[in-house]
Amino acid sequence: MPVFHTKTIESILEPVAQQVSRLVILHEEAEDGNAMPDLERPVFAVSRAVENLCKVGKETVYSTDDLILKQDMPQSLQRVEEASHLLEDASRMLKADPYSGPARKKLIEGARGILQGTSSLLLSFDESEVRKIIRECKKVLEYLAIAEVVETMEDLVQFVKDMSPGLTNVSKMVDAREKELTHQVHREILIRCLDNTKNFTPVLISSMKIFIQILSQGGNGLKESQENRNYLVQRMTDEINEIIRVLQLTTYDEDEWDADDLTVMKKSQQAIESKLVPAHEWLLDPTAIRGGVGEKAIRSILDYALKVADRCAPEDADQIRKTVSNINTMADTLADLRAQGKGTSPQAQALAKNIDSSLLNLNQLVQQAISNSEKSGVQQPAHTVAGRVEQAQKWLRNPQSDDKGLGYQAVTLVVDEGRKVAQGLSGPERAELLRCCDEVEQLGHQLRDLCRRGQGNSPQAQAIARQLGSKLNELKDRIQGALVTQVVADFADITTPLKQFTDAALAPESKPNRVPEFEDKANKLAIYANNASHTAYMVAAAGGCRDKKTVEALNQAARQVSDLTPQLINAGRIRLMYPTNKSADEHFEMLKRQYADSLTQMRNLVDIAIDTPAFIKATEEAIIRHTGQCEDAIRRNQQPHFVENTSNIARLANRVLMVAKQESDNSEDVSFKENVDGASDDLNRAIHGMVQGATALAPNLQHAPAATQWRTANKGLITSVGNVRQAITVYPEEPDMSQLSMQDEAAPPRPPPPGGAYPPPRPPPPETDDEDEMMQFPTGTPQANQPIMMAAHSLHQEARQWSSRDNEIIAAAKRMAILMARLSQLVRGEGGTKKDLIACAKAIADASEEVTRLAKELARQCTDKRMRMVPFLCFHFASYNNIGVQPCLSGILFFIL
Repeated sequence: MPVFHTKTIESILEPVAQQVSRLVILHEEAEDGNAMPDLERPVFAVSRAVENLCKVGKETVYSTDDLILKQDMPQSLQRVEEASHLLEDASRMLKADPYSGPARKKLIEGARGILQGTSSLLLSFDESEVRKIIRECKKVLEYLAIAEVVETMEDLVQFVKDMSPGLTNVSKMVDAREKELTHQVHREILIRCLDNTKNFTPVLISSMKIFIQILSQGGNGLKESQENRNYLVQRMTDEINEIIRVLQLTTYDEDEWDADDLTVMKKSQQAIESKLVPAHEWLLDPTAIRGGVGEKAIRSILDYALKVADRCAPEDADQIRKTVSNINTMADTLADLRAQGKGTSPQAQALAKNIDSSLLNLNQLVQQAISNSEKSGVQQPAHTVAGRVEQAQKWLRNPQSDDKGLGYQAVTLVVDEGRKVAQGLSGPERAELLRCCDEVEQLGHQLRDLCRRGQGNSPQAQAIARQLGSKLNELKDRIQGALVTQVVADFADITTPLKQFTDAALAPESKPNRVPEFEDKANKLAIYANNASHTAYMVAAAGGCRDKKTVEALNQAARQVSDLTPQLINAGRIRLMYPTNKSADEHFEMLKRQYADSLTQMRNLVDIAIDTPAFIKATEEAIIRHTGQCEDAIRRNQQPHFVENTSNIARLANRVLMVAKQESDNSEDVSFKENVDGASDDLNRAIHGMVQGATALAPNLQHAPAATQWRTANKGLITSVGNVRQAITVYPEEPDMSQLSMQDEAAPPRPPPPGGAYPPPRPPPPETDDEDEMMQFPTGTPQANQPIMMAAHSLHQEARQWSSRDNEIIAAAKRMAILMARLSQLVRGEGGTKKDLIACAKAIADASEEVTRLAKELARQCTDKRMRMVPFLCFHFASYNNIGVQPCLSGILFFIL
């Protein structure tokens, strides 16, 4: 089945599909006794088009150096030509006899050949274009692989000279390719990876330069510079490998996450294949040194294989781990022999040969493990607490159903997440969260045990399920509340740790204790980055954000901050050792800018992922706590303590300003913007007033008038924070109850009884918005072998939660669910004809376009700009690619033909 993953293929095949669908319908009608019309003119047009297509295809085959294309395209060209001849024969036969059965058979065979052959032809050419880009990407990977052996400035100059054209070609080709793709997610991944590659390139060259300088001087910092270089090489390698992986994708599953086991395994397998060549070359060279690029490639292959083993089926994992262990042992022995100068001995040569064949076998085992995982179709738990709670609630609504343990597993994962969050809390809040975790865990165990005994439908199980559902929601709310508090604490000030570390790294040589101070600031930066990135990970998993794009971006930002922290510290240490070295200074500044940008991006994504009013409320409570500590400092006359807490109050208030500005910039509601901006201006003035009051009080905390002035200003600041929260919180409009009167009033007179000889007509039945009364949705639960029906049932259940009266989107979604159910029946041969199947496919396409149009129209009316960017507003049927059906005319025709 073709998947239109490029705009070119889509634009060519859709018109072909329209023409073929007309032929299928004519054939269907002819079977009912109707005469076939004269097809001479349309068939002649098709023949001319095929002739031109084959001419271009043959020229392409002749001029290309792609051996795969030379092998695949002639077969497709032959199929198209033969199909064209069949259509011509059918046209001549039908002109002579409009009722000819053999002619109709040739007509259908020709239509099938035209559609399938054209699709095969386009896909072959498209795959060839992808291979061209991949070849350029692999050239860059080959240059990156030798970055670790560049040890002189001359080699570095040659390295840059050789790699630059390759990077330029990759940039141009990937940029052009992403504009051609139809899947927005694939386009975004390519853009992100390409941007990262571009950003890391100058930093890599800088790291290689400082490494060479330190190596040539024989000074300190060699280890740090080497780690910087290796990290950047690996990051760029990972980005290029991800580009290669995405270039080869032709479908997109909206339920697929970067953290999915299958996705991780596929990425690992891609990385393994990229390292097989340097590993093979190292094994062939008996004089290769220990610890070289090739040996590192082997070690990386083994690490990636173990990642696959951790996520695949047990039987596959056992084989992979056993093979990895054997290769590891042989590689250690071979490295020792070569270190002893015995690389050419028969034992070493035999080991190298065995390792080479074992690596190929390992790659095959990894591929087989991935294939088995794909075929298993086992559903995995969601990647967020909200998603896991939904999975658990689905189980709780029907505990006796066999969901392969998914619901119970989701419950346990929510409990695990709650306990992780509790580790960062203290006092009553920590105790309450842990108590809630224990209760949910206990109820989950009880319900699981009842289900195992076949009592999942008993009154006791139903009661436990209801209680567990309530407790799960309570636990989710507690987790999200605790995370908001943690965000307030960890992201109140992201600049000070970096600034203090930078000052320590740039300290002049004459400054005493500069090295101990640097280590202290480096340690504090590492602790802060670890806490902040950990909180960001927790917010992504349990913060309540349902936008997959935001969650994955937050995970990536947190990972980048975590990875860059030790590299920045290494660069800072080198800068401390070589204060006059321009290369060291340049390298440090580059990494610092990237680190600061990553930290800011992580904070911004955290702000997006959490509830803004809840964040401001938690910030307000934190300000009140710091106010109490200020009062305590005044009573105890502790000036440092007072200054520290007033600074924290100012930082927290500025965070509120920052979040309020984001909300204002995001909205086009004039009234909302005016309220938020006005409250923000008041808060800004209140911050200045509090800071001025604190500055006046700090020199003498016992000065009563200054203390009174500060308290007044701080109280105004707290009030202003509350006003910002109220301005941002949108409350639903309440009906005007001012005219409602509860006083007794005289009832109106009873109307007279109906007169006349006949009773009045029966009133019409009440209006209903249930389209099921017009087109009954099939009853019963769909089976696992009914993927289209399962998708239709899921959409139907979701749409039923809302009324379609005066809601065109819901009405269209309900119609679409019914049409998809009908499509499932037609595909499975449960009544209907090919004509009905084509008509149903067209109706689904029309309904899809209608829902998309309505959703876009609604998005344009939203004053919240973020709502316009949510891709899930549009019900694109590409989201159902994961069920193996592309509900478009071409996909249905391929099924029919």
